Amino acid sequence: MDREKIVVIDFGGQYNQLVARRVRECHVYCEIYSYRTDLEQIKAMKPKGIILTGGPNSCYEEGAATCEKELFEIGVPVLGLCYGAQLMMQILGGHVCKAPVREYGKIEVTVDQTSKLFENVSEKTICWMSHNDYIEEKAPGFRVIAHTRDCPTAAAQWDEKGLYAIQFHPEVLHTVEGFKMLHNFVYRICGCVGDWKMDAFVETSIRTLREKVGKGKVLCALSGGVDSSVAAVMLSKAVGGQLTCVFVDHGLLRKNEGDEVEEVFGPSGPYDLNFIRVNAQDRFYSKLKGVEEPENKRKIIGEEFIRVFEEEAKKIGAVDFLVQGTIYPDVVESGLGGESAVIKSHHNVGGLPDYVDFKEIIEPLRELFKDEVRQVGLELGISEKLVNRQPFPGPGLGIRIIGEVTPKKVRMVQEADAIYREEIAKAGLDKTIGQYFAALTNMRSVGVMGDERTYDYAVALRAVNTVDFMTAEIAEIPFEVLSKVMNRIINEVKGINRVFYDITSKPPGTIEFE
Repeated sequence: MDREKIVVIDFGGQYNQLVARRVRECHVYCEIYSYRTDLEQIKAMKPKGIILTGGPNSCYEEGAATCEKELFEIGVPVLGLCYGAQLMMQILGGHVCKAPVREYGKIEVTVDQTSKLFENVSEKTICWMSHNDYIEEKAPGFRVIAHTRDCPTAAAQWDEKGLYAIQFHPEVLHTVEGFKMLHNFVYRICGCVGDWKMDAFVETSIRTLREKVGKGKVLCALSGGVDSSVAAVMLSKAVGGQLTCVFVDHGLLRKNEGDEVEEVFGPSGPYDLNFIRVNAQDRFYSKLKGVEEPENKRKIIGEEFIRVFEEEAKKIGAVDFLVQGTIYPDVVESGLGGESAVIKSHHNVGGLPDYVDFKEIIEPLRELFKDEVRQVGLELGISEKLVNRQPFPGPGLGIRIIGEVTPKKVRMVQEADAIYREEIAKAGLDKTIGQYFAALTNMRSVGVMGDERTYDYAVALRAVNTVDFMTAEIAEIPFEVLSKVMNRIINEVKGINRVFYDITSKPPGTIEFE
């Protein structure tokens, strides 16, 4: 039986991944595609419904992102969000223009509870608005199903056609009953049954991997992080001794992390893996010498990873497949899914270079968001401690060091980060903060240690709360905890004389500090 699917068409909105993530919370599979995707390709997917995202433009401007009118005539429900709602109205004969009053932030919306979209939603509910334009005149066939003080058409629907346009963002947590609305859309309107479950995903994936690999040999890029660890254990259950896991210690890991990875996945660990550790610290430091731009560092580290794996594959013999822990946000942020601009390159995204000696890449987690990966890990029997460990980027500390990477800087950030994580755990905050780490800035300034003048580096502490890692708010750490971390770092880590706390949310920042 084919998996039911909701298709998200991306018009460049900052919340495109969040829309898909919320639909999956409803146990319905969802994928993101650019508005440039050919309509025939969309129709061939046989989606149960389509969602149009927000976007940064005005739909009436020349050259603005658009779609074909036929999209609304293929016979499946369509839900337009913000820009998507305005575009739907404009294409189908309504009128969109600059709003007399811009709406931004939490706005009280009055909804028509007789609409399937607003079933079990409060008549007056708080929603997140972010628009300069508004629907001045709804398209023929539509009726208004929501309004605000300044927005007469906050939502409209064409019952017979299954078309819904809402001016606000139900996918963000600030829209209090947004999940109910999306749940109503996928179940009450699209008729989904909810067949996207992690236990079924694990069972199906293992069977598919076993069939795909056959008698071939598999090489897994094991970093010790959550994603690659889950991928490794999944492949181990699928093909057993045909799998060899290569752990590259590039010298950019957290303090003692290399030994910890070997302890878990090595010969004495609980998993039946062929495990090889490659100590390549000097090799990576040499490649990164003099490189300051973060994208260049990412690409160099990714390229060197591939080179190391190619060399190890040749030592092992014929290797047919390379396994990587790519997850869905990696794909989207690299510009390979949806319409949003490339945020950052990922060393495990984009396919194999022509000169790499593997038949094919296997990415068993490519469809999953981070929390789905954790669910899969638990289904596979991986320890909760490992599954719920702090996220860590593939390029490691290479992107948590601003500017050139040197062994001295790596030591400084490792020590500072270890102190920070230790004190967060002592304060009982490690289970409540989404992600936290220390990064080394490229700023040096004058300080005083004892009676001596110093001219040393500043460390930035980062801590955010997030549900989905698509958006994040700063974590409010008690001052006494931050003060203790500051004192310990300055006293115990040579080369650091200042400590900052980064309070930037995402957006406008990213969670990582690079």
